[in-house]
Amino acid sequence: MKNISVITEFVLLGLSSDPQIQTMLFVLFLGIYLLTLMGNLVMILVIRVDSHLHTPMYFFLGHLSFLDLSFSSVTVPKMLQNFLSQKKSISVWGCITQSFFFTLSGGTEACLLSAMAYDRYAAICHPLVYTMVINRPLCIVIVSIAWTMGFLISLMNSLFIHKLHFCESNIIPHFSCELPPLFPLSCTDPIVNEILLAVSYAFLGLLTLPLILFSYSRIISAILNIHSSKGQAKAFSTCSSHLTVVLLFYGTAPPQAQYISPASGSVLERVISIQYSVITSLLNPLIYSLQNQEVKAALQRMLKQQKCALG
Repeated sequence: MKNISVITEFVLLGLSSDPQIQTMLFVLFLGIYLLTLMGNLVMILVIRVDSHLHTPMYFFLGHLSFLDLSFSSVTVPKMLQNFLSQKKSISVWGCITQSFFFTLSGGTEACLLSAMAYDRYAAICHPLVYTMVINRPLCIVIVSIAWTMGFLISLMNSLFIHKLHFCESNIIPHFSCELPPLFPLSCTDPIVNEILLAVSYAFLGLLTLPLILFSYSRIISAILNIHSSKGQAKAFSTCSSHLTVVLLFYGTAPPQAQYISPASGSVLERVISIQYSVITSLLNPLIYSLQNQEVKAALQRMLKQQKCALG
């Protein structure tokens, strides 16, 4: 090891090495990022200022919007910088920091989506006791647990990544610093890190997915037992936005699967990463604003108040 020079920075290959394509990608992802910022900030603002949305469902949604904002902000700004830069590098510490916040955001969002699924189950299947069971203090505890789970998973994996020594190759075949692409670059055996990461995300999946599946199986059963089609449509409308978001988050390929299996550096892996770290963060506020009548009404009230204030 004495004759091996330890590297201090990584080079991110990104999505393309063609300068013209990089310019096009810069414009595309800049537009996506600005829309993501605007959509999620507007959602947070509407939930905060409109008293009609001061309910458990929208309390969770506000935190989901903040997570989507964080998820996108962890990776996209550096990606945009690299599109316009000749030297597409990131320091080792910067890379580990990025992977920490990426894992924190993803793990917390998975926990929060399962909590939101249970909230919809309680609202539809037990409407008479819903407001007594899902109250403000409980919502705060649930969100705190979600953030704590994401933080602990991220912290454990980040602490163990410091035990690795990186030397020789410093090329990461990705547009951001996620943990799996870092392991093949280590001169020391990363088997402990790979096992820890796989166990962490397997545990996260086993903790969140069964609750989502249980909640929606009971929700579907309750909706089918409603005799009128109008009643069924009304019940389904209260959870359709969240179900769409869950399918978008887990649908293309579960994020946990990438962390359980070894990284291959393939184009498919990068496409999947874009889907759940960039595209999902853009679409979530659109889904909730387009499919949710209460959010639409709140947006209209806010715009009306703005016009009155200006007039």
